Amino acid sequence: MTPQPPRRRSDRLFGSAAEPSAPRPERPRAQAPRTLRWAAVVVGVEAAAIGVGALLLLYLVLTSTADSASRAIAEVVVVGAGAALLATAAVGLWRVASWARGPVIVLQLLLAALAYTTAFEAGQPTIGLPVLVLVAAELYLLATPESRLAYLER
Repeated sequence: MTPQPPRRRSDRLFGSAAEPSAPRPERPRAQAPRTLRWAAVVVGVEAAAIGVGALLLLYLVLTSTADSASRAIAEVVVVGAGAALLATAAVGLWRVASWARGPVIVLQLLLAALAYTTAFEAGQPTIGLPVLVLVAAELYLLATPESRLAYLER
């Protein structure tokens, strides 16, 4: 019988390390249908436009005098976070990730409310109407049978 090497103190207190687990098998990646890819492109365009809006707001905060600098910076951060969330969701839609569809729909509904207010109540239809068109296109693309079935097949 061969002598066993002495156990380290950490092994005696906490137990020795487990054997490495077997590698996970490769998951087949679902190919996104064309409507879902177009939905991802529309969300990417929205994310880029909102990112440009955040940069414009940042420029305005830096070059003008705001009533409250902290509120102005908070507005820039919120708009930038929305752009980042939309960009991340666009990648998720492209990859048919199950987590991506819900946040996109919620953000589209929020954008629709903001665009409606901008177009009709604030009197800026040149800003609000294109956003409403993008929101309508996005919700249509996500509601097509191909897009819905892509998530059911996973």
